[in-house]
Parts: sequence; structure tokens; C-alpha cells
Amino acid sequence: MQEKKLTIRRALPSDAPGFVAMMGDPEVFASLLQNPYPTEDAWRLRLQEQTAPGKLDLHLVAVRDGALLGSAGLHPASPALRRRHVMSLGISVATAAQGQGVGSALIAALLDYADQWGQVLRLELSVYADNARAIALYQRFGFETEGRMRAYALRAGQYVDTLAMARLHPNPPALR
Repeated sequence: MQEKKLTIRRALPSDAPGFVAMMGDPEVFASLLQNPYPTEDAWRLRLQEQTAPGKLDLHLVAVRDGALLGSAGLHPASPALRRRHVMSLGISVATAAQGQGVGSALIAALLDYADQWGQVLRLELSVYADNARAIALYQRFGFETEGRMRAYALRAGQYVDTLAMARLHPNPPALR
């Protein structure tokens, strides 16, 4: 039996139930810097706000057979003039879809946008220091560890470290 194609597209407010299911999964949630017990209303509002005119966020989802398997987004790091060239990256993949190329497909799409269209010189992210699988994924796409942030986040009642990772545009645009 042939597996259905993975579709990468912009996240829509109607994806809110899929976000709640994915982000509410304890295995997914444990890897994220999100708040517990997400609601559809909160996700719907968040997705609506990200697509408002003038917003620079790009939030993508990976969908197969109507099921949301993952999401990844680029979000402005700061509104400050001197940091407009920087975006932060966040990603999540449903437990059942991990290890199937969903994360790679999402990151590849975001990097294409950032490098070809988004005027992004620097991409930043934070990842739990013990999330070896995610760190390896980011390294495959050119992200480098820039530092360790000790006791950065509370996870399951314990303060844990995160790594600050970043990637610079491999071939920044120039005037010909």
C-alpha cells in the first residue's frame, strides 16, 4: 500500500483542534517550551493573530490524510530595528510521526522561505540540552550551538538547561 503524500502549507485557524491534540500529547509537550493544557480557542486566536496583515510570522503545518502531523514557525525575534534580520524558529512533531521526515520537511520549507524570500540573515532557536534527536536535526540544517542556558525552563518540576542554537544565511543576498 502506497503512503499518502505529506503536504506542507500555512497553518490556519481551523487547524486549532489538531494543534490541541498534538501539543496536548505528553510526549510532544515534554519537548516544547509551551504551556500545558492548550485550548482550541487559544490556538485559534494565536493562529488568527499570526496571519493578520502586517505580521511577519510564517507558521507551517505538515498534513497527511487530513491529520496534522507537525508544525513549524518563523517568528520575529524582536521589533527593534537592529534585530529585524533575525527570526526565531519553533517546531513540533506528533509522536506518531516522529522519525518519518516530517521535521525535516518543515525545516526545509522554512529555510527556503527565510533564505529566498524572508530577508532573514539569522535564525535562532532554543532546544532542551537533552533533546539529542532535535539537536541532530538542527545540526543537519546548519544550526550551531552558541551557548548553554542553565536552568532555563521548568519541565516536569525540574529546572533544565537549553542550548541556544543559530544558523546564518549560507549565501546572503547582495546587489549584483
